[in-house]
Amino acid sequence: MEIKVSTSELSYLIDEWIFSERNRKIVKRKMIDGITFEKLAEEFDLSVQQVKSIVYKSQAQLACHF
Repeated sequence: MEIKVSTSELSYLIDEWIFSERNRKIVKRKMIDGITFEKLAEEFDLSVQQVKSIVYKSQAQLACHF
């Protein structure tokens, strides 16, 4: 089942439920702006695997609030 939410709703949920400021920025850049994992890793000086882990864990956390 796919849930549709607006960009503003998604941004609100990220702000509300992702507690690390860095992780909020990463998740917004990925989910809202569509930036690749590779570009995010470069932008935040992290490995691609670290960025993927942050995004996947954050998505799981957000899914609990839909």
